[in-house]
Amino acid sequence: MKHMQIGKWLVLLLLFSSNGLSAQVTENNQNDFNDFSYRQGSAYRAASGLPGPEYWQNEADYQIEVTLNEETHSLMGKIEISYTNNSPESLPFIWLHLEQNRFKSDSRGTLTTPIQGNRYSGDIDGGYSISQVSAELEKRGSKPSSRYLIEDTRMQVFFDEPLPANGGKAKISMNFEFRIPEKGMDRMGRLDVNDGTIYALAQWYPRVAVFDDVVGWNIEPYLGAGEFYLEYGDFDYKVTVPYDHIVVGSGALQNPKDVLNGSLMERMDLASKSDSTVFLVKPEEVLQPELTRPKQEGNITWHFKIENARDVAFASSSSFIWDAAMIRLPDGKTAMAQSVYPKESDGQDAWGRSTEYSKASIEHYSETWYPYPYPVAVNVAADINGMEYPGVNFCSYKSKEGSLWGVTDHEFGHNWFPMIVGTNERRYAWMDEGFNTFINHYSSKLFNEGEYGSNLDQTRRYVNWLTNPDREGIDTYPDVANTSNLGMIAYMKPAMGLLMLREYILGEERFDNAFKAYINAWAYKHPQPNDFFNIMENVAGENLSWFWKSWFYGTDNIDLAIENVVPYGNDQVIILSNEGGVPMPVKLELTYGDGSSETLMLPVEIWQRGDRWNHQHRSDKELTKVEIDPDKILPDINIANDKWPNNIYE
Repeated sequence: MKHMQIGKWLVLLLLFSSNGLSAQVTENNQNDFNDFSYRQGSAYRAASGLPGPEYWQNEADYQIEVTLNEETHSLMGKIEISYTNNSPESLPFIWLHLEQNRFKSDSRGTLTTPIQGNRYSGDIDGGYSISQVSAELEKRGSKPSSRYLIEDTRMQVFFDEPLPANGGKAKISMNFEFRIPEKGMDRMGRLDVNDGTIYALAQWYPRVAVFDDVVGWNIEPYLGAGEFYLEYGDFDYKVTVPYDHIVVGSGALQNPKDVLNGSLMERMDLASKSDSTVFLVKPEEVLQPELTRPKQEGNITWHFKIENARDVAFASSSSFIWDAAMIRLPDGKTAMAQSVYPKESDGQDAWGRSTEYSKASIEHYSETWYPYPYPVAVNVAADINGMEYPGVNFCSYKSKEGSLWGVTDHEFGHNWFPMIVGTNERRYAWMDEGFNTFINHYSSKLFNEGEYGSNLDQTRRYVNWLTNPDREGIDTYPDVANTSNLGMIAYMKPAMGLLMLREYILGEERFDNAFKAYINAWAYKHPQPNDFFNIMENVAGENLSWFWKSWFYGTDNIDLAIENVVPYGNDQVIILSNEGGVPMPVKLELTYGDGSSETLMLPVEIWQRGDRWNHQHRSDKELTKVEIDPDKILPDINIANDKWPNNIYE
């Protein structure tokens, strides 16, 4: 009896020293769990994460007409913007983005590009020519103003008198022209192929900047890595091109009888009802426009419209093979998947499956998260590794098989983030790239019974980056981030964060309820990071400040450890420690001497009192093995301390 009492006191001494329970060494970690930013609600943005009762955003509707000159590789035309000021303050001017000015030798983007170049290097002999500027309020007695100021990639247009608040309207018009860059910073440009030139046109017209309740005018210059933040509106645009070109673009084609002959319209109708891919322009018809087009000389105008979008893009070429298929949407609705590509990209191991990929991607996201809102989804083969616009992708004409699936699925996923949920890409790349990479994971796992699969859930592949002293936080602005870090901080790390929330912290049902609530609440609106954090917490019913602070706004890592398992009376005590800076619930797989096993989840709050915790496991069975995170969801940086006994790694 005396020896048993001594043994019990020895165990207690071990527990106390391992757990740091003495008053002298106890460390309170409550600060890790406190709110990390000002997340209180306002009339514009509620504390629940929803748009507030007085939420507002301005609107920009566009009418554009342009002509493509194939000899000079230029685009010229005119634009009229109908702008509605729904804000509570009058506006003496309006800001627009002139992103083509990035392609000038003295642009901020050019002057901040490293000598060795990077993905965002581009031509330096371009830029806009702007003329005939006019800005006029839509009210009696208003006078037009022609006063404006251009600074790098921004244009400030002044009104003769302030545009009234709460619904004031104005029209801004101008003519513009620019040389289409060959290298458009991997976002747009032109590509010469055997049967012509592929023009991928994006950032091609003066675009209205966002005026919001957070910073007012969002006027960050276009440098390269930071993408876009744009108002929503309706677009009506016409593109005049050589008669032998095919034009595809954001929105619905308005004048098919003017640009398609009867045979091509029949094929289009067939494709709109077909689950399998239908050729609209066959490979052997590419150099015979008379087989598919009604006009045989001069120029021809293609007319498109799209509603409630934040941007438009288009592509034009005489070299396009063109195919299509029906997209099945919820509630019996349909859209059309289309692909255009040159003969160099043809084949069933390449772009011959592009429309199949597009259809599957759009159908999955529509069914899982939110219905696709646009009439077409077009995949364009170009000399661009991957770039997205509403209803239009530009993907590499060299991509094949899994590479083509991956880029197609990723770029179409962007229709949800940021085309439907209109985040600020120039500041918060993780809110579109990271969220999109996350939903791509499930789409890829399901496509064709896992034909290409996904490795996002193999999070421990990224330990080398997570422990690199040069790593940066997710919250780093993309134009500031080291380009070697951008793929992780914008894409992979935030996607892993959402994966952990769904698969480990909240569970699928709670996460899905909250994530869908976020999409529904902010569809066609402008959420900020705190709006996302608040709605996830309110719907899921969980304070996640510790997670946002450590994973999204820090550079610490996850390192959960089992120090030992010791007997304690008739029970056993599992001695745990948090060796990293990120607190995390602890999922344990417990294996017993009889071969049976069970899982146990300890809540994250065990780390509020310190970095060590003793769990008293009450069971009649003897533990023979304990493992943290048996499904390997967490990117734990040290697997050597995840199991007990630790010799099971041998």
